Amino acid sequence: MSGQAYPCDGPPELAAAVDHALRRVADPEVAMNIVDLGLVYGVALHGRELQVRVTMTSAACPVADTIVGDIEHELDQAVPADLLIRVELVWEPPWSPERLSDSARRFMGW
Repeated sequence: MSGQAYPCDGPPELAAAVDHALRRVADPEVAMNIVDLGLVYGVALHGRELQVRVTMTSAACPVADTIVGDIEHELDQAVPADLLIRVELVWEPPWSPERLSDSARRFMGW
């Protein structure tokens, strides 16, 4: 799915709904969506399971559980009800500021 800020393996018709849902999830510490922060590493549809790989800016992130719960909630509202949503928190490769979108860089004054 071209134009995505992260790799997305699945039908194109699902891409927009997934991306829109993920952009509604904000990191409460910086008040910015997780896509622009570069926290989404990839999305893949395997059969009836929608897998979303995300990271945090730090392994000590105090709001990681909140963000994962928000991802599940937003996707649950956006994708077909028969899809099983699985959010996987990953640490490789480590997050770095290079993952920030241009709008996130401007927002942060970088």
